[in-house]
Amino acid sequence: MQRAEFLVTGASGLLGHALVNELRSASGGEVVALTSRDVDLTDYEATRQAFERHRPAVVFHLAARVSGLMGNIKAQGQAYLDNTRMNTNVVEAARLAGATKIVAMGSTAIYSDVVRLPMTEEQIWDGAPHHSESGYAHAKRGMLAHLESYRDQYGLDYAYCISTNLFGPHDKFDEQHGHVIPSLMSKFLRANQQGSAVTIWGTGTPQRDFLYAKDAALALRMIAEGFTGPINMATGTAISIADTVKLITEVSGFKGPVEWDRTKPDGQKLRQYDVSKLQGLGFRPRYTLRDALLETYEWLAAHAAVARR
Repeated sequence: MQRAEFLVTGASGLLGHALVNELRSASGGEVVALTSRDVDLTDYEATRQAFERHRPAVVFHLAARVSGLMGNIKAQGQAYLDNTRMNTNVVEAARLAGATKIVAMGSTAIYSDVVRLPMTEEQIWDGAPHHSESGYAHAKRGMLAHLESYRDQYGLDYAYCISTNLFGPHDKFDEQHGHVIPSLMSKFLRANQQGSAVTIWGTGTPQRDFLYAKDAALALRMIAEGFTGPINMATGTAISIADTVKLITEVSGFKGPVEWDRTKPDGQKLRQYDVSKLQGLGFRPRYTLRDALLETYEWLAAHAAVARR
């Protein structure tokens, strides 16, 4: 049976789309793109059979049950269980299928509020994750422990990418439970269509590091080619939610009122990451934040009828 060079889980998602395109344009090898329609990764036997069928050399494990701030708060148990099942099934199935390396998506949610800023990979286990995302974050921490133990026992190489907030085409544009930028994009598009105001949760003061999915895909490819262990995947530059809203207002052409609902939670106030390891691989974002936001808004406006919500 011919071995596939790459297998990507979560291939229909935001980062999955971008990574499959990146791998196919940069490599002549076969790229297997797995989606939830192809296999239920919470089902161990189905996962094992899918990996045995393709026998990938390198696995990019992107699939996850992901929600924004409010979604994570309301579904802690489901986030923990579903992500733990997916992660353990994929890592074991990859090992049994003879994979040489797993590049797994972690999340900056694994970091505690008590760590010093900017956050470094050496602080992963310092303190508990923020309570708003503890179920999801503990599942992601558990995957790192799983990968480390398989490296020690089986010699399975791995990279664990601690990803900041991603955005771009093919995102899930859920206004109630989604991540910051896609939920804002949906609100601004709807307001443009209806001539209404835009209401935004919180105060606008928290700062976030936003990474465009196409830049994240480049980072993942570089990490697969040249890094082992946990690594922060971010731009290294934080911007406030209020300033992000100003940029989205500009790229969307919105002329109406913007209102802040201060009764809603802000989440963590500041997220800054040490990206020296990633930069050491030669990574630099190819897109400015404004250009990436513009491209994302234009994609959503053109695909509003079929975009995920």
